[in-house]
Amino acid sequence: MNADTDNLLVIDVLDEDVGLADVEDLRGRTFQLPAEWLPGAADGAAYRVTGHAGTLTFTPDPDGARTLRERSKQTLLDFSDEPAPDGER
Repeated sequence: MNADTDNLLVIDVLDEDVGLADVEDLRGRTFQLPAEWLPGAADGAAYRVTGHAGTLTFTPDPDGARTLRERSKQTLLDFSDEPAPDGER
């Protein structure tokens, strides 16, 4: 994981009945993780993920959800459905 962009996860949906959390990272990828891995798991909670020697650590990040929303807004602003001029992508 890239230390600046890939290490933030935000819980989209927490299913306490099955003990799983649907999480999203800054790239918009979604994953399911066991809720017990995430301290204080709750809808909208964010975590910084660090890895060392095959071990992952999930640390609560109080500003993480805001960071993900800002990143998503920027992605939408950068998106254009206008066709590119000939020869450009």
